Amino acid sequence: MWQQSSYSDQSGKGVLYLVPTPVGNLEDMTYRAIRTLQEVDLIAAEDTRQTRKLCNHFEIQTKLVSYHEHNKEASGEKLLQHLRDGHDIALVSDAGMPAVSDPGYELVVSCLQEELAVVPLPGANAALPAIVASGLPTDQFLFYGFLHRQKKQKNEELEHLKSIEVPIIFYESPHRLKETLQLIEKAFGNRQISVTRELSKKHEEFIRGSISEVIEWCEVGQVKGEFCFVVAGASGDEQQEENWWQDLTIIQHVEHYLSLKMSSKDAIKQVARERKLPKREVYATYHKD
Repeated sequence: MWQQSSYSDQSGKGVLYLVPTPVGNLEDMTYRAIRTLQEVDLIAAEDTRQTRKLCNHFEIQTKLVSYHEHNKEASGEKLLQHLRDGHDIALVSDAGMPAVSDPGYELVVSCLQEELAVVPLPGANAALPAIVASGLPTDQFLFYGFLHRQKKQKNEELEHLKSIEVPIIFYESPHRLKETLQLIEKAFGNRQISVTRELSKKHEEFIRGSISEVIEWCEVGQVKGEFCFVVAGASGDEQQEENWWQDLTIIQHVEHYLSLKMSSKDAIKQVARERKLPKREVYATYHKD
């Protein structure tokens, strides 16, 4: 166990500050975030060009270094050495909270493994504004972020998510939004959804309705900018329908899909998925006679 005292550490080592930056509106930058960026020894930025614009606006003259998905291993080791030597570092992404669907997780883990203090600052992000303005329940929800880019893997992810009973928050790029919504409708059914476009920016929009209605909007609307959307969780009726097989034996379950002209391989795979069992277990049970 290691107990971190964020503001009374006398170890002589540096501190890694996780500093949120605005997702659009520069007025969302906090006084504390500005002061922290001014006082640290280094700012590790996902895109130094983007962060330099922010620094110029707030007259922050701290040295910038690059830390992003493609150099995180080499750059991360350099940053760790700076922290070991007693230098404080602020980690920022292009927008919002670093390490959430952005680089930073690995650096945080490395710091904690060496008992180097990690101090997160509260601030701007896209997920929480999207859920609180969605009109969907906010007492419990799941943040999922970006789905896989490939269709096959995306469908597999959605298969695992479809039975979750709380709202799910996703991020998506504009050129993949329509296809992703079509796959979600196919997997989840036509649930309620709230789509946020260009949060906190001049052209901010909320598109609320059913998934099918939002797909229609994609045909004529402004599918540009950054998107965060919230999909309603599974209802009790959906759960009951999903578990239609619960009174069947594994053999009867497989035979149901065989009657629908599925191959035995596909039928066993489907049964294993629905029952959340290893395929080899379903195979052994079905072929044991």
